[in-house]
Amino acid sequence: MSNGNETDAVLLELDERQVASVVLNRPAVNNAYNGALVDRMLAVMDALEQLGGLRAVIVKGRGKHFQAGADLNWINALRMSSPEENVRASRATAEVVRRLNRAQVPTVALVQGACFGGGTGLAAACDMVIAADDAIFSIAEVRWGLSAAIIIPQLNDAIGVRQVRRYALTGERFGAEEARRIGLVHQVVALSELEAAGARIVDQLLQNGPEAISQTKMLALQSAWSDLDAAEFDRLVEIHARKRQSAEAAEGLLSFAEKRAAQWK
Repeated sequence: MSNGNETDAVLLELDERQVASVVLNRPAVNNAYNGALVDRMLAVMDALEQLGGLRAVIVKGRGKHFQAGADLNWINALRMSSPEENVRASRATAEVVRRLNRAQVPTVALVQGACFGGGTGLAAACDMVIAADDAIFSIAEVRWGLSAAIIIPQLNDAIGVRQVRRYALTGERFGAEEARRIGLVHQVVALSELEAAGARIVDQLLQNGPEAISQTKMLALQSAWSDLDAAEFDRLVEIHARKRQSAEAAEGLLSFAEKRAAQWK
């Protein structure tokens, strides 16, 4: 599912404590994800899983925004490709979220600015989320006639079905304090304090037994919405891919390109 040669779309940094930073690195487009970013994210996860002694992972976005959802120009081009290519794209994207969710070490998301669509899925897949007070969230897929199928399980875990039934259906934007109230975010800090707040959480994590942390996390996930079997994972991938090729998605994406309100049937 390669889309361009953006090998630096995601950066991987590792410090002397074996704490990794995964940095979304498309700031010119608000870190919107496309095929290159998804492929690079999977490669970064491969690298992390091969590291011995990894203690924690910090996920963050370079620039003013954490992650503004999908690159809709890429989505529109993908929509017009084959059904098989759409399934491959959805599977790869879903695999990023699933692997982040099930990482053996603790994961911490640092969110500033926009966190839309798939960005909310990334945040929900992390064990801890700290948001800057300028963060804005939206489960926005319905605005474009698309489906959030592949991130619904993680969102159910993070904010509960009742809140998903509001925010994934309205597509409305909400601020950092509301995200904290509903459980998507654990802590809200001033933007200037975001990195320091993340460092404090990591310091807490490093005081704990790594095997105990891993076991505790895996036990918690056994009762989670996102603990999917292969058949259910495949079903969500298929739903996600088919919706992208629907007439409704075509109208939603065209309305975005033409900067007008969608004309839903």
